Amino acid sequence: MSLYQDVIIAGFGGQGVLLIGNLLAYAGMNQGLNVTYIPVYGAEMRGGTANCTVVLSEEEIGSPVIHRPLSTIIMNRPSLDKFQSRLVDGGVQIVNTSLVDMDLAEQGRIRSVPVAAGEISDKLGDTRMANMVALGAYIQATGVLPLQAVIDSLVNVISASYKHMIPKNAAAIEAGAKAAQ
Repeated sequence: MSLYQDVIIAGFGGQGVLLIGNLLAYAGMNQGLNVTYIPVYGAEMRGGTANCTVVLSEEEIGSPVIHRPLSTIIMNRPSLDKFQSRLVDGGVQIVNTSLVDMDLAEQGRIRSVPVAAGEISDKLGDTRMANMVALGAYIQATGVLPLQAVIDSLVNVISASYKHMIPKNAAAIEAGAKAAQ
């Protein structure tokens, strides 16, 4: 059976959901997969629910539009409200318990994986890396790509003036994977 995985990554503007979607897409391309990445731009980036969709597949991708995702990364409560019900039965949902009460996350129909992304990134010294923690948890929970492939792809998405942040982002991805074990 060939590999196919899709994910909707959602949070509020400024949480870095588009960055980790872009990173996941690059990691998939660097692994030789077919990839689509659709970011949502607009007023949502100013504090509303920002999101993106990433599809990774060994086969050609028929459509980049995903109405019923296999997985989600949920960074805040409005995103949980908007996308949880769309997740397919048996899907995987990463829930940032730093901003979302886990009691609101479905269990049974889907697999909800709690990760305290904010607290973990705080312990690493930078709250802004909560997105990388959540992505690490997603990679661990789904096994869609090798964790190292995602870490190696950081050079594709972090601008030259922030290259010094790559080791910290790699540590955040690893911490998220550990939290999801």
